[in-house]
Amino acid sequence: MGCAACVARVEGALKGAKGVSGVNVSLASNTAQVDYDPAVTTPGELQKTVRDAGYDLLVDGTDDEADSEAEIARQDAYKALEKDTLLAGILAALVMLLGMGFRDFPGKGFVLWALATPVVFWCGRRFFKAGFSALRHGSANMDTLVALSVSISYLFSVFNLLFPQVWTSQGLEAHLYFESATMIVAFILVGRLLEERAKHSTTAAIRALMGLQPKEAPARPGEQILVKPGERLGVDGTVVDGTSYVDESMLTGEPVPALKQAGGKVYAGTINQKGALTVRVEKVGGDTLLSGIIRMVRDAQGSKAPIQKTVDRIAAVFVPVIIGLSLLTLLIWALSGEVTLGLLAMVTVLVIACPCSLGLATPTAIIAGIGNGASKGILIKDAESLQLARKVDAVVMDKTGTLTEGKPSVVESVWDPAVTTEDDPSELNLRDVLYALEHRSDHPLAIAVCESLRGCEDLPVEGFEAILGKGIAGTVAGTRYYVGNLELLHEVLGSIPEVTNPMVADSIGTWMDAGYTVTLLFDRSKVHGVLALSDELKDTSIQAVKALQAQGIEIHMLTGDNEVAARHIAIATDIRHVKAHVLPQDKAEYVKSLQAAGKKVAMVGDGINDSAALAQADLGIAMGQGSDIAIDTAQVTIVSSDLTKIRDLIRLSRRTVAVIRENLFWAFFYNLLAVPVAAGVLYPFTGFLLNPMVAAACMALSSICVVTNSLRLRK
Repeated sequence: MGCAACVARVEGALKGAKGVSGVNVSLASNTAQVDYDPAVTTPGELQKTVRDAGYDLLVDGTDDEADSEAEIARQDAYKALEKDTLLAGILAALVMLLGMGFRDFPGKGFVLWALATPVVFWCGRRFFKAGFSALRHGSANMDTLVALSVSISYLFSVFNLLFPQVWTSQGLEAHLYFESATMIVAFILVGRLLEERAKHSTTAAIRALMGLQPKEAPARPGEQILVKPGERLGVDGTVVDGTSYVDESMLTGEPVPALKQAGGKVYAGTINQKGALTVRVEKVGGDTLLSGIIRMVRDAQGSKAPIQKTVDRIAAVFVPVIIGLSLLTLLIWALSGEVTLGLLAMVTVLVIACPCSLGLATPTAIIAGIGNGASKGILIKDAESLQLARKVDAVVMDKTGTLTEGKPSVVESVWDPAVTTEDDPSELNLRDVLYALEHRSDHPLAIAVCESLRGCEDLPVEGFEAILGKGIAGTVAGTRYYVGNLELLHEVLGSIPEVTNPMVADSIGTWMDAGYTVTLLFDRSKVHGVLALSDELKDTSIQAVKALQAQGIEIHMLTGDNEVAARHIAIATDIRHVKAHVLPQDKAEYVKSLQAAGKKVAMVGDGINDSAALAQADLGIAMGQGSDIAIDTAQVTIVSSDLTKIRDLIRLSRRTVAVIRENLFWAFFYNLLAVPVAAGVLYPFTGFLLNPMVAAACMALSSICVVTNSLRLRK
């Protein structure tokens, strides 16, 4: 595709195909995303639809095969473009030198004709082929404009060369414009070459990620592999044995290597550094985290920002309007008696108009911006989310796993009575009861409790129940036990009952005052044990909150934890808006209340219990170490779970939208200014009429300026 009109043509053809419900076509990446019903149509039929519209589409094979085939096709086309540009430049320079640097000599016009012909019909063949293909299918694009302008310059020159008497008989000079025809081709080819190089640079991030993928999986899930120092991992898995530091910067954007030891997770594309690791393979090929990131980035880079819809409507009529204006220009000049100048002005109008800059203004910025985010470990699902992030003025954060490490540990425990395995072998060991119940939960607190009870027996549990936001329950040896917070205790027992060990009641108050999370084991008659758990703040949480507040963003914290533990974290981070004892549905309602107050809300969370609020928020941001449901629900994923990345996301959004606006301003301003000047509006006042060669250079530079401006987002 050559310009925004091509995009409109391809998009319109695909939207008109049976079974297609959604289409996004990107000029910057030359890709089409199509939502279709496989029961109604197939990729092969969609390919035929695109070919019938005058273009071509690669659909065969897997994503990797298609990417490889597309890259080979791009490289071949680029090499052919380089050769044509070089030849056109040399021949056009000769035409300019002979035509304007030498006095007339016999046969000079025919020499110029001979030199100009290969430039027009060989080097410029792509313009004629694409332009006439578009006309044959009832549309017009930038290639149509170039083909028309070059044809008019060339044919008018040939006519004047062969039939000069038509003009000389009227006392006029039969001018030749082979210089204009050849320089138009040369300048536009140079522009295309630079534009293609710049467009290719905008997709550097996705190609860098794809380069990390192994050519073939080194093992199958369930197998164990040895990863030597310096090797790049080709699978996702868990470390079984060994200790080493692993460079995960290509996934997380964090420069500091991560320590990996038994039980640690490792990912494809990362590099093992000094120690050898034995890894149990869990995911390979397209199932790895790296493959998922590549798919997400590719989809995001192909999506369209809301602002692009207006541009697409303008682009769809741009070329026909320019052709109409060029004909009107010729008519006005002809009526004033200046047919020759009218033809020159007509050619200049056709050449100088640039639908390319309009078509490239938004997608190149989106691709560069999303690629920049991916390189920093910020995965943005679509262009709309990137555009929206800059408007966020309230950020709601979950506590556990978002502000804190999400890896709580048991710091103290008290039992009633003191429970040891030697007390009475006939009695049920209550530590075993607690372990059996918590072992059946995947909550971070349950995992921490199980870690502190290693070696306990996993007793049979009947009627296990997760009580949302409060705890769990289950029947062990005929007794119904509960594990949870004080709210659950009050719900089941009404109050804290008297206990044999007075330290139980005392500890609850002391630990809560200290900001610990309190978990209790009890049945319907008494409290058997109380545990204090602590979850440390992330190193970056305080810095992240301060950075967002400095940008004028309101920070809110929601947690299902107790009020005192919530306040403890809020004071440490200087968060002024806090709500504790919040259930999952309450989080979504809280977000809704902020939206009702006129706030643009970003919700940041990591757990299943955050998914409703993530979906409700204007922008959902999931922590990469969180649950799959949270990540699937959110529009943005922070791979490293570093909250300072939210500040980077908002900055990136503001910069990207600023670049898009700069690009669109330049594209519209250029065309609004250039077309009237090309038509000759200044001629009656100043005698200035723009040369078609200069117009061709301006048009080429217009597209290059837009793409180069977008490339600033890579830094």
